[in-house]
Amino acid sequence: MSGRFAPRPTRTTVRGGHVVVPGGAAGQVPHQTADPGRVRTWTPDGPLDLGLVLGPLRRGPGDPTFRTTPDGSVWRTSRTPAGPGTLRVALRGGVVRGTAWGPGAEWLLDRLPDLLGAADDPGAFEPRHRLVALARHRRPGLRLVRTGLVMESLIPSVLEQKVTTDEAYRAWRLLVRKFGEPAPGPAPERMSVLPAPRTWALIPSWEWHRAGVDDKRAATILRAVRVAARLEEAVGLDPVQARRRLELVPGVGPWTSAEVVQRSHGSADSVTVGDLHLPGIVGWALAGDRDADDSVMLELLEPYAGQRHRAARLILLSGRTPPRRTPKMPRTDIGLL
Repeated sequence: MSGRFAPRPTRTTVRGGHVVVPGGAAGQVPHQTADPGRVRTWTPDGPLDLGLVLGPLRRGPGDPTFRTTPDGSVWRTSRTPAGPGTLRVALRGGVVRGTAWGPGAEWLLDRLPDLLGAADDPGAFEPRHRLVALARHRRPGLRLVRTGLVMESLIPSVLEQKVTTDEAYRAWRLLVRKFGEPAPGPAPERMSVLPAPRTWALIPSWEWHRAGVDDKRAATILRAVRVAARLEEAVGLDPVQARRRLELVPGVGPWTSAEVVQRSHGSADSVTVGDLHLPGIVGWALAGDRDADDSVMLELLEPYAGQRHRAARLILLSGRTPPRRTPKMPRTDIGLL
């Protein structure tokens, strides 16, 4: 039966990065509201695909902090240094229009180009394999997102440790909806801003349990939020130094730190190690080796030194994955125990 059905998306394949953004009618602008918000326009210097760039920020189809709408807009919420904010991004005729609401609106708009990959340099990447070259040709709008925020990527990454995609996304959805705050402005229904660090610290143990989060992951998040200010300062460090600081928190290892700086820093070289699926996918795509481990994956990606994360994303986007040989990882909901 192996290989007869397309593999179910995992966190790894989702991180390959394509979120479907509705095209909307030609020339259509996002709907207007009573509160027009603050607006900024920006013209990228090359192709830009919102679904590819912002896709890694979505934690499942029910993510309260991320939404796409039929008019072709991408909505997301953030807790910025200036406070909570809602950002709507739309691309029309090669021009990006960002609209923001809330205390964090100016902060979000100031960093809109960086968010959409203005600091990224796709031209620095040189494909070394035909499959990678073809994936890049088919996805010219891929740029690496850079949020400039650490905790909004660290907490969901910790929730994703050692569990299935469904479990991790469910925990994020339940906790943010229950303990976050409503998104500022005219955001789509049920969008929320992730809780402040102190709010995370005050979540009762039984609420973690109900969300299906075991004591180990909950404890890691609690340790992280106690030093949230120091962790947020890591955005001013280079990715290697930032990862060292993150990994000072017990429970945060190389897998988690890479997942964070890929989003917070737009790090082109921070390839994820310790992943259940990624080594086998890279090994299969580049060498026909479905049993590749991290050491083999890193050896195969060595020709892309400095750009290994981008290479891995393009491999994921190529769709070349080994056929499944075993059942998917079983889901265990501790909230029902």
